[in-house]
Amino acid sequence: MWREHARKLGERVAADGVLTDPMWRAALEGVPRHVFVPHFFEQRRDGSWAKKGVGDAGWLETVYSDRPLVTALARTESGNSVTVSSSTKPGLMVRMLEALELRDGHRVLEIGTGTGYNAGLLAHRLGDACVFSVDIGAGLVDAARERLADLGYAPTLAATDGTAGLPDAAPFDRIIATCSVPAVPWTWARQVRDGGLVLVDVKRGSHAGNLVRLRRIGDRLEGRFSPRWAGFMAMRATDTAPSSEQARKIDLDNGLRSTTTLDAEPWTNALPWFLAQSQLPRRVVFGYRGRNGAQWATFTGDDGSWCAIALDSDERGAREVRYGGPVRIWEQFERVHTMWDTLGRPGWDRFGLTVTPDGFHQMWLDEPDGPFRWSLPPLP
Repeated sequence: MWREHARKLGERVAADGVLTDPMWRAALEGVPRHVFVPHFFEQRRDGSWAKKGVGDAGWLETVYSDRPLVTALARTESGNSVTVSSSTKPGLMVRMLEALELRDGHRVLEIGTGTGYNAGLLAHRLGDACVFSVDIGAGLVDAARERLADLGYAPTLAATDGTAGLPDAAPFDRIIATCSVPAVPWTWARQVRDGGLVLVDVKRGSHAGNLVRLRRIGDRLEGRFSPRWAGFMAMRATDTAPSSEQARKIDLDNGLRSTTTLDAEPWTNALPWFLAQSQLPRRVVFGYRGRNGAQWATFTGDDGSWCAIALDSDERGAREVRYGGPVRIWEQFERVHTMWDTLGRPGWDRFGLTVTPDGFHQMWLDEPDGPFRWSLPPLP
């Protein structure tokens, strides 16, 4: 029964134009996703989670749909349940795997084992000896190893911090990360061969990032962002539930005031929002706030900067903005948005990134040495 579902999944992904390599189609239709997703969680409107697993109505059909599925939750100190692992949307998996331009004999390191499904696709295509995968979650790695073994696969798996890579098994021809990082660890560059590729979601803030494919060229990593946006959960540094950053309390009455015609949720224009990160505090926490019937989107920085943008606009399409602190967060976003507008609103495919051993990340438009470049400050 599952093979028919897998075949239809392959048809859907191929129809979307992201599955063009017959070897990846064979992997998608030959590796049973349901083995790696024996259950998943769906969030209810009240914020609670419902679990659906083997034997439940619609479970198998959902597993073979082209959608991401939350597969593991953890409880924070405050008692909230948060996502710690998921099975990526199959169409996105295939898009990333095809972007790696893999050839027989290529050795691949995956950062973020998760359920083990992606490692299974890689092992199906390349063979066990060429596939390595790491995850900070020891329980996730153990479960993935067992599932893979049940299907006859035995890639190398390790429970370790993803930023460290897997130095004992290096060098690799390709590194693929199924989690986001605020900066590309140079340890990955040291572990990929010259000419090899690193594919990762670089995310500097709330929804501020995208997949970028970087090639090792001597002492730098360099490449372009994916034309289509994609995003992943942030990499965890420990095998615990990630702490949820809380927006700092702000005094709306005492803030400076202005208006804006831009959307209160800036990631609706993801590119300028990402570019603006170079001018913003290192950590900016997003939240919502209701007060006296009005609803606000809030941004609070770790340096005391803050802004609040009204979700509702007036009859002229303007929204009220209130702000304070050393950096005028929204003003910086508007300035970058205007520049992006003036440039003709270029898409992700025209932007690239250069990473050097000192942690320097520089974005550029069209060419690395072109006139339009933005520096992302090194992380502390």
